[in-house]
Amino acid sequence: MKLIQTALPEVLVFEPQVFGDERGFFFESFNVRRFADLTGLHPQFVQDNHSRSAQNVVRGLHYQVGRPQAKLIRVVAGSVFDVVVDMRRAAPTFGRAVVTELSAENRRQIWVPPGFAHGFLATSDHAECLYKTTDYWSPENERTLMWNDPALGIDWPLSGAPIVSPKDREGRPFALAEAVE
Repeated sequence: MKLIQTALPEVLVFEPQVFGDERGFFFESFNVRRFADLTGLHPQFVQDNHSRSAQNVVRGLHYQVGRPQAKLIRVVAGSVFDVVVDMRRAAPTFGRAVVTELSAENRRQIWVPPGFAHGFLATSDHAECLYKTTDYWSPENERTLMWNDPALGIDWPLSGAPIVSPKDREGRPFALAEAVE
């Protein structure tokens, strides 16, 4: 597994070593020992989630206050434009975003640390994402950052009108969003 640094030091991208031949392929998608060796982190995952989205669906930008959760995200079908925003008020990178492509083809995963907002745009006909979380979903602690807030400077590669849930349409602009303390 190869570790790829991003512009936000705590946000990490992992690229697996894939073994393939005429039968198909194999790769190790997660190994706690290797993860710790690469990062120094020892996450305790408590929940696995699976989402499927049609093209131009925007999900997020979601985060939790009070009970922040880390996520390890990968795409098993299609592709997404993945976005992570630092919501930790005391961090030097507060309010900065990093974007990457995750796809079934590149098999990359992204580590979203606690205190960061996360979202994505499905850029293929459909996209299926699997993600592990270090804490349970907590509706009373969930917050939604406005995905298209100009203050974030994210150039979403839309190929048509975005499809956004009512909850995500009501996301707060960064200037008014609750930070993670």
